[in-house]
Amino acid sequence: MATMQKAENSSNAAASRRRNLPATAAFGWLAMGWRDLWRAPLPSLAYGLIVFAISLAIVWGLFRLQLDYILFPTLAGFMVVGPLIAIGLYQKSRDIEDGRLPSLARMILVRAQSGAQVWFTGAILGLLMLAWMRAAVIIYALFFGLRPFPGLNEIVHILLTTPEGWGMLVVGTATGGLFAAFSFAISTFAIPMLLAQDTDAFTAMGTSISLVWNNLGPMLVWGVVVLALFALSLATGLLGLIVIFPLLGHATWHSYRAMG
Repeated sequence: MATMQKAENSSNAAASRRRNLPATAAFGWLAMGWRDLWRAPLPSLAYGLIVFAISLAIVWGLFRLQLDYILFPTLAGFMVVGPLIAIGLYQKSRDIEDGRLPSLARMILVRAQSGAQVWFTGAILGLLMLAWMRAAVIIYALFFGLRPFPGLNEIVHILLTTPEGWGMLVVGTATGGLFAAFSFAISTFAIPMLLAQDTDAFTAMGTSISLVWNNLGPMLVWGVVVLALFALSLATGLLGLIVIFPLLGHATWHSYRAMG
């Protein structure tokens, strides 16, 4: 009897993680994120401006310290820790749902229901980002040996016109894709969940993986949307982050609500 009860509970849990959402649901989340962005827009835009300023300072620091060889891995790694950075935007969307007046102070001084568990998850994401950056340096060494980094002006030409460059692009893209897919799976729902619920980090990350796996259609579309908008931010010299980052943060909260 107990075995049958456990099997039923397991079946119900698995079913609860399938929402049968269409792939186009991702665009609905984006529309709701856009709505939240422009409801009391100043806190969201100020949040985006802070993210832009910090990102610009990091890029400047890399050049200043002659660490420009890790610029591309750092920009890619931004997507790994992005869900944690956006926690204040989840808070604003949550406040709107609860009928509270959004404020920048509440968005910055977030008090997650899970307490320190959300920051433990953030530490795991930070370690993932460091592991990716180390992997990127190793991949460069595998294809170019101990050759000094030629600078951004030269590296693009080398990547696109030499066999070593093409090899590095293929291997680097595949490796980066694995890091991105894993971090996306463990964090996209985990951080909002830890904000809204009193649970532990591993339960939240496991639930996030399960939700992503059982809703691959909309989540693949959502991943492409996030990647495209982030690429647009890079194309604007990061200036687009002022609007795009809040938009994605608010939309991510609604993706979590759609699965909850």
